[in-house]
Amino acid sequence: MRTIARLMAVVLAGLGGAVATGSPAAAATPGSVLSSTTATLPAELQPLANGQRIEYATTNVTGADTTGTGLVLTPKTNRKHRVVVWGHGTTGLADQCTPSTNQAVFWAEARDAVAELLRRGWTVAAPDYPGLGTPQPHPYLIGAAEARSMIDSVRAARSLDPSLTTDYVIDGHSQGGQGALFANQMATGYDGNLVLRGTASIAPVSGIEQLAALIPGTPGQGYLVMGLYGLNAVEPSFDPTAVLGTQAQQRLPVLQSGCLEEILAAYAGLTGGQLLTSGRLPASWVAKLVQYDEPVQTPLTAPVMIVQGTADQSVPKFLTDELRERLPAGHTYLEIENGTHDSAVTASAQAVADWIALRFQ
Repeated sequence: MRTIARLMAVVLAGLGGAVATGSPAAAATPGSVLSSTTATLPAELQPLANGQRIEYATTNVTGADTTGTGLVLTPKTNRKHRVVVWGHGTTGLADQCTPSTNQAVFWAEARDAVAELLRRGWTVAAPDYPGLGTPQPHPYLIGAAEARSMIDSVRAARSLDPSLTTDYVIDGHSQGGQGALFANQMATGYDGNLVLRGTASIAPVSGIEQLAALIPGTPGQGYLVMGLYGLNAVEPSFDPTAVLGTQAQQRLPVLQSGCLEEILAAYAGLTGGQLLTSGRLPASWVAKLVQYDEPVQTPLTAPVMIVQGTADQSVPKFLTDELRERLPAGHTYLEIENGTHDSAVTASAQAVADWIALRFQ
């Protein structure tokens, strides 16, 4: 098994064996647009907006320069000159899982949410998150990396359109909902002259310690494998092959060949003992995941709206209930009866947009 682990580690080194240090953004101010091309948008969004796919400067968790990509969507009518960031849910780890270039992972519920934002007249900045569409590994669920790319996408949108005000709101789902909360924590120390008015967080990933114990042996254990490689992207000493079982290691190529649905399918049938050598993660690994992935470990800086579906099996309601206990009094909460992880996004789109409108007032 050690021989297999070493072999798989070599084969999959490109998945995150080292933290990227060089990038085209090395001398650019965060938020600077490095390139911009006309984007082809999903059919549902084409009547509502013109799109640009951008490459822009941002920073990683150590503060070093790196590069992000994403979309800037400008409404065709009723423009309000305000920016809303859309934080997408999990798509995968590889470059083909980049929403700005692959409409197959610009999920249907994301299209519904973005369409409602555009109908309200707001410019939408939709970052891909670092490592999706760029050479470095994707630091999946590393909240501070997602947050920086979100905030810097606002700067990039304003570089393209100086008529946009400094006010912004972040609206995110699942991975993006977690990133939105991290951005809320970081905003006053990172966003400079920008003014965060609030974050709407739909089914945000939280309860990392509990998820690490609950996921092995379930259909969602592909998320845990991705989470281990997300950790490896910022902590190379944490080698996932040291804890993944032989059968789990044999499925690792799907992280490069597939996206979310293929990854989940590849790992769904394993037992907890087949996924992890001891059936569970070592405590040191769990502690590192909590350090990097758990939102609301520091004070928030702007109002928060939480949306949760009662039938969510990816982010169970009880975890969001526990997250809410750490939120300041007065946060807004919307419960979607019988809402699933994805359907809650569509069901709440108008209510979330109404809440955002109040923040801009």
